Amino acid sequence: MLYKFFIPWAVTMLCIFLLLSCDNQKSIEVKENNSAMETESSFTDAELLDMVQQQTFNYFWEGAEPVSGLARERFHTDNNYPNHSKDIITSGGSGFGLMAILVGVERGFISKDEAIERYTKIIDFLENADRFHGAWPHWLNPDGTVYPFSPADNGGDLVETAFLVQGLLTVKEYMNDSLPEEKELAARITKLWEEVEWDWYTRGGEEVLYWHWSPQYGWEMNFAIGGYNECLVLYVLAAASPTHGIEKKVYDNGWARAGAILNDTTFYGLDTELDHYEFSNDPVGPLFWAHYSYLGLDPNGLQDQFADYLKLNTNHALIHYAYCVDNPMDFEGYGKNQWGLTSSYSMAGYAGHQPTNDLGVISPTAALSSMPYTPEESIDFLRQLYTKQDSLIGIYGPYDAYSNEYNWYLPRYLAIDQGPIPVMIENYRSGLLWSLFMNNEDVQNGLRKLNFTSPYLQ
Repeated sequence: MLYKFFIPWAVTMLCIFLLLSCDNQKSIEVKENNSAMETESSFTDAELLDMVQQQTFNYFWEGAEPVSGLARERFHTDNNYPNHSKDIITSGGSGFGLMAILVGVERGFISKDEAIERYTKIIDFLENADRFHGAWPHWLNPDGTVYPFSPADNGGDLVETAFLVQGLLTVKEYMNDSLPEEKELAARITKLWEEVEWDWYTRGGEEVLYWHWSPQYGWEMNFAIGGYNECLVLYVLAAASPTHGIEKKVYDNGWARAGAILNDTTFYGLDTELDHYEFSNDPVGPLFWAHYSYLGLDPNGLQDQFADYLKLNTNHALIHYAYCVDNPMDFEGYGKNQWGLTSSYSMAGYAGHQPTNDLGVISPTAALSSMPYTPEESIDFLRQLYTKQDSLIGIYGPYDAYSNEYNWYLPRYLAIDQGPIPVMIENYRSGLLWSLFMNNEDVQNGLRKLNFTSPYLQ
């Protein structure tokens, strides 16, 4: 994921011009046939939402890694995987996929029996996969062994584990305790959840959680998780654990940096609510920060001593929208129907797109996964994409990223970008995943422990 490194803007822009002629780059085709556009525009909003949900769900269903049933880290329809196996499994992206499968059941794409069969296969795999003090690594091989994300990142990844556990606990709540097969599956999920040693990742009792630990490299990665980013659900789960829980002071002094997280700013006339600390001097981060933790955490009415999380996420999305409408760098296509910057592919590889690191690349997951915060703006983007730029749509929904400015896209997908789309759209439509996760008793205990308020806690 992009949180671990970012390409300097100037170097990346230079690379753009060097790479635009590569054979696997594609050109964007914008429809000019008015009659075709008129016909396709006759889709209702509901039909478009069904379409994009089914396509993105299928990334995790038909496109899953076959041995484990979990999510491939990436899927390239051009079958070009430079220095990467197509069957590498992503633990965090698989957590998103677990939730996407529930969307598939609720929307009638698959039956619940089919989902139970897949979940059983997944739990079989996770029980036997490499773990490090209960935490799974960022990437796994199909035989369950760790696939190093980087040379020293070959052990437990607590953030990826949190995203996986978020999905597991949501599935657990969906199981019917009166049915033996589902009750057993829920019990196996509980065991996996309770085996994660969140407190171990305080590095011997420090008042902060650390991202990585490796039996070979120890704490060499040295990545303390603090300041606002995508990791709120990690601290909630760490507090919620009935077996290896952290104290509130770890949240207050680690995540909230002893109150420094309150150093917010105003950008495009909107309060950021919290200090987006990971990017020094940047007012807001990429939009995945408003998605990953909130696949399960319902921001509606969710508050603590630091923030109103619905306002935080809504403003984050609206800032990106306002920036793209303003379009200060005058990139082709930016505007009311084309907006949203987040971590995704770019002309020069994987890059972190945000207003202060804008490479002229739009990532469809940014606007589509913001549907609960900006429904009109997100649906306008969806309609533009599916009726006027459908060369950007493939077997598993919108391709990962595109640029009208550079007439570029790749027919490729990333699990961490496809996963939030069906889940956050479903939360917008029905609140399904929010309701399941927030009704978990351990999650509620964790929220209370950290002094959150929420309608689910009343």
